[in-house]
Amino acid sequence: MRLHRNLCFSVIDGLTLIFNEGNYADKVIQQLLKRDKRWGSRDRAFVAETTYDIVRWKRLYAEIAEVKEPFDRDNLWRMFAVWATLKGIKLPDWTYFEHTPTRKIKGKFDELSKIRKYKESIPDWMDELGEKELGKAVWTKEISALNEQADVILRVNTLKTTKEKLQEELFDQEIETDFLPDYPNALKLKERANVFQTEQFKNGMFEVQDASSQLVAEFLNVQPGMRVVDACAGAGGKTLHIASLMENKGQIIALDIYENKLHELKRRAKRNGAFNIETRGIDSTKVIKKLYDKADRVLIDAPCSGLGVLRRNPDAKWKLQPDFIEKIKGTQQEILQQYSKMVKVGGQLVYATCSVLPSENQKQVDTFLASESGKNFTFVQDKKVLAHKSGFDGFYMALLERNA
Repeated sequence: MRLHRNLCFSVIDGLTLIFNEGNYADKVIQQLLKRDKRWGSRDRAFVAETTYDIVRWKRLYAEIAEVKEPFDRDNLWRMFAVWATLKGIKLPDWTYFEHTPTRKIKGKFDELSKIRKYKESIPDWMDELGEKELGKAVWTKEISALNEQADVILRVNTLKTTKEKLQEELFDQEIETDFLPDYPNALKLKERANVFQTEQFKNGMFEVQDASSQLVAEFLNVQPGMRVVDACAGAGGKTLHIASLMENKGQIIALDIYENKLHELKRRAKRNGAFNIETRGIDSTKVIKKLYDKADRVLIDAPCSGLGVLRRNPDAKWKLQPDFIEKIKGTQQEILQQYSKMVKVGGQLVYATCSVLPSENQKQVDTFLASESGKNFTFVQDKKVLAHKSGFDGFYMALLERNA
């Protein structure tokens, strides 16, 4: 592979924004990809994947390059040189790469690969927490899986098409996909492609949604005609899945504290042809109280650490802080206590997170069931999805039933 100056400069500019200015990697990469209209798909892939790679392995590369934060541009070029050397890419004779100690880089990589926190490029606190909660053997496998690049998974919108039909139509556009056993509405891309440019996406025939995330709506046991509340709907990935499982019959009330996310959900619902969704912003406790004892199903896709989705958000490794996790656990319990009251007698509730930590998952459910609000609920089943076992994101979901 030959390195091109303008592409490498874009990567360095992106890393400056992500590491030094705290910008989100996905937003930065979106901006970078608009930079030069002449870039082909290979150029764009190089910029996106190289930036993500260096973000993912920041601690390891910085240690090998012997640089410390805040990184100036020279530091970032040194980290880039480490990335290229470890990938077996020949460095051009640019001033940035003068005196790059290629052999030393490889030796140091071998040495640091024996220490998990460097090998997996994570902060000390995260490594300690993961081991404490999951045990050494499971955490070692899990964090390794969470550092792999995520596959692109589509969820077929059955309101508009079938899995077989969509697969054929995408194949005609040279986008090849595989079916995934045990995931009824999923298609996995064989190679990465910009699926958002396809007519099928624009016509609402699919959404991009990880396979693990697709399990949640299925777990909710919805039926056409029910009244369902998606209590932390966000931009609505799971809401739209619920709408297709309900065949557009019945009512889905999508709640969120962020109005901008609900606007995005409305836009997506229109594209998907999902007409049974009503959005309501949570601007006071009244919104929740009005729905007490009214819902057949309630989904609480709770805010969480996001440790299960590090593959697609590698910069979260550097943004997350231990005190945030402690704080979010309080929020999770509060939401469970309040929002569970929307479930009517005989109805069901799913509590879900995209975290792999038991303290955010089954321990929260146990605390709830032992509380005054939880005494009318029984535990039906739960599902712990670990990335190293499933090959997809880490997730948790628990199904509870209200019996009084």
